[in-house]
Amino acid sequence: MARPSDARRRGAHIERVAADWLIGQGLDLVATNQHAKGGELDLVMREGEVLVFVEVRHRASSRHGHPLETVTATKQRRLVQAARFYLQRNRLSCACRFDVLAVTGTPPDLGFEWVRGAFEAF
Repeated sequence: MARPSDARRRGAHIERVAADWLIGQGLDLVATNQHAKGGELDLVMREGEVLVFVEVRHRASSRHGHPLETVTATKQRRLVQAARFYLQRNRLSCACRFDVLAVTGTPPDLGFEWVRGAFEAF
């Protein structure tokens, strides 16, 4: 089993690769790893006038399920809460969207599945 520091390092690497991939898809990076009450926002990006909160989920294999399956209703509520806190802290009022980027495989052989508007704020 990987040590926590190894897992954090691997997670940070996957998030950097994910950000680069999304930049290649036309998004602009605003911020990474924004800690807020009750949660963390992996990537904050912009697509035109829309602020996009991206949850990055990684699985080396599908043995324990697909990464998209891990974004539960509880996780969604935490992300919405963190996004509201981010908007308030930065005094922002703009159109927002919640996306999930599923990353599968191991570097350098990674696959990406991007779900735009994966869920709504409730």
